[in-house]
Amino acid sequence: MVLVLAASFVGSFGAVFLKLGAGHLHRNMFSLFINWRLGIGVVFFVASSLLYLKGIREGELTILYPMVSLGYVWTLFWARLFFKEPFTKNKFIGLALILSGIVILAAGNR
Repeated sequence: MVLVLAASFVGSFGAVFLKLGAGHLHRNMFSLFINWRLGIGVVFFVASSLLYLKGIREGELTILYPMVSLGYVWTLFWARLFFKEPFTKNKFIGLALILSGIVILAAGNR
C-alpha cells in the first residue's frame, strides 16, 4: 500500500514537469527532444509506474488501483503551488468524491 501511495505522489510530479515542459515546446520536433522538463516528467512517470508495479504485485488490485487516483489530489495542490491555479468549489467536490470513493472501497474490503 505504501508503494502505491508513493507511486501516486511521484506520478503527480510527473504531471507538473510535463506541464512545465509543454510551455517550452516550439513548432519543431527537435524541441521535444531537448526539453529537459519533459524528460524529467517522463522519468517521474516511469518511476511511478515501477513503484506501482512493485506495489500491486502482492496486494489486492481492487483496493490498490483506486489509490492511484490520489495522484489527482496531489496534483491539485501542486497546480495551486506551482501554477497559481485557483481552488474552486468543483475541484473540492471532485476531491471529496475521490477520497470518499477510496474510503468506501477500503471499507468494503473488511
